[in-house]
Order: sequence, then C-alpha cells, then structure tokens
Amino acid sequence: MRTMYICMCNAVTDHAIRRLAAEGVDTFAELQTRTGCSDCCGACEPEARQCLREALEARPAVLTFLPATA
Repeated sequence: MRTMYICMCNAVTDHAIRRLAAEGVDTFAELQTRTGCSDCCGACEPEARQCLREALEARPAVLTFLPATA
C-alpha cells in the first residue's frame, strides 16, 4: 500500500492517521493536537476527517465495561 500525504503543511500521511487511531486517538481535535494536521491552511481537513473516520470504523471493538464480581 502506498503512502499518501493528507496534510502537506505538516507532512501527515494516511498511515500516520491510521496508526494514531489504532493507538487510541478518537477525535479530530486529538489528531490535530498530535500532528498539527489542518492547523495551517485547512485544505486537508475533509480528507483528514474521512481518513480518521475510516480508521476508527476499522478498529476492533473493545469491551467498555467489566462484569460485576461477587
């Protein structure tokens, strides 16, 4: 799979966005904080949001509760 630059201003790739999503980044605001993506000209925001959305949808489901113990 070829790497594609999503944010040219901050050199953020689609691979970086998918990796960060796998590491727990859940929101676009978190992505911006970690990468600077879409902080300059903003032209990449729609593509970056889409890439993050797809990465989050592909992430395996995690249990969000613990069973009660006796």
